[in-house]
Amino acid sequence: MKVGVLGGGQLGRMLIQEATNLNIHLHMMDGDASAPCAQLAHSFTCGSITDYDAVYAFGKNKDLITVEIENVSIEALEDLEKEGIKVFPQPRVLRIIRDKGLQKQFYTEQNIPTAPFAFIENRLDLLAKASFPIVHKLRTGGYDGKGVNILKSESDALTSFDEPSIIENKIPFQKELSVIVARNENGEMTTFPCVECEFNPEANLVEFLFSPADIDSDVEQQADEIAKDIIQKLDMVGLLAVEFFLTNDGSLLVNEIAPRPHNSGHHTIEICHTSQFAQHLRAILNLPLGDTSLIQCGSMINLVGEKGFEGPAIYEGLKDILSILGVYPHIYGKEITKSFRKMGHVTITGSTMDEVREKTKKVQASIRVIA
Repeated sequence: MKVGVLGGGQLGRMLIQEATNLNIHLHMMDGDASAPCAQLAHSFTCGSITDYDAVYAFGKNKDLITVEIENVSIEALEDLEKEGIKVFPQPRVLRIIRDKGLQKQFYTEQNIPTAPFAFIENRLDLLAKASFPIVHKLRTGGYDGKGVNILKSESDALTSFDEPSIIENKIPFQKELSVIVARNENGEMTTFPCVECEFNPEANLVEFLFSPADIDSDVEQQADEIAKDIIQKLDMVGLLAVEFFLTNDGSLLVNEIAPRPHNSGHHTIEICHTSQFAQHLRAILNLPLGDTSLIQCGSMINLVGEKGFEGPAIYEGLKDILSILGVYPHIYGKEITKSFRKMGHVTITGSTMDEVREKTKKVQASIRVIA
C-alpha cells in the first residue's frame, strides 16, 4: 500500500520511524526541501501542500493519504477522495478543525462544553465586541502558539489581528489537560491516559507535560468520554488530540482539537505500550488499535530555540542529559534554530512522579538550543 503524507515536519518524521516497524513505506510531501522528513522518507516530494495541483498530482497514485498539519489543499483531497483514494482524517473533518470558528460552532451545535465565543471580522469589530480580558485567535493559519493573543486592555486590541478571528472569554483554570483518542474505520476507539500540560506564557507553547495527570479519576473519565464523543460526532478516522481547561470549579471545557499526532503525545513513544504515531497508522489502515496503557510514568520537555539566538543549531548540554538514566532526547533534524522554534523534545521516565519531576528539573536546567 502506498501511503502519502502531507507535511514533512517532526510529526511526519516520528510517523516514519514507527512505520518502518510495520514495513510501511511513507511518501512525504513538504514545501521545504530540508524538512525533517526529507532524510528518512521512502520518497520525498518538494512541493506546496496548499497548492491544489501539487497536492492532486502527489496524491493521485497513492492508496491512502494522511496529514501531519491541517493547512493543506482540502479541495485537492476532496477530489482525490471522490476518485476512490482514502483520505484520513477525512477532508470534511479537516474543513471544520482547521477553522477555529467552525470548531467552536461545532462544539456549540453538538453540546460539547467550551468557553463562550464570538466571531470577529476585523479590528474595528474587535474593538466593538471586546470585553477584557479576552483571548483573540485567528480562525486559520495559527500553529505552535502563533495566531493567539491574550488581550488585557483596549491598547492590546489596537495591535492584535485585523482579520477574521474569534474572541473567547478568558477562563480561570486550575490545569490544562490533553487526551488523545484514536478511531479506525470499524469504529474501534481507544484513548491515551490524560496528560497535564504546562505552557510557556511568552511563547504560548507547551513547555513540559506530565503523565499521568494529577487529577481525580472522575475528571479523567469525563475527559475520556468527551474525547470519544467528539471523534464519534465527527465520524472521524485517525488520531484526535483534545485540549481541555480544568476550570476552578472543576468543570472541563474543550479548548481546541487537532486531527493528527500531537505535541501532547510525544511521550507515548517511551512510556506507553503503543505510541501515538503507531496508533495513528493503525487507525488509518484499519488495523486493531494498540494498548495505550502506561508502562511507567513520565514527562516531556519541548526543546525550543533559546530566545535571542538564530542560526545553525547547537544542542548545549546534550551529552550531560544522555548520562541520566531514563532520559530520551529526540532531535528533529532542523538545521536552523530561532527563538521558540520547536527543535526537539526530551522524554523523562521514572518509577514515581516525584522521581520524574526531579529529573525533569535537572534536564530542563541542563540543555538549551542556541546558535
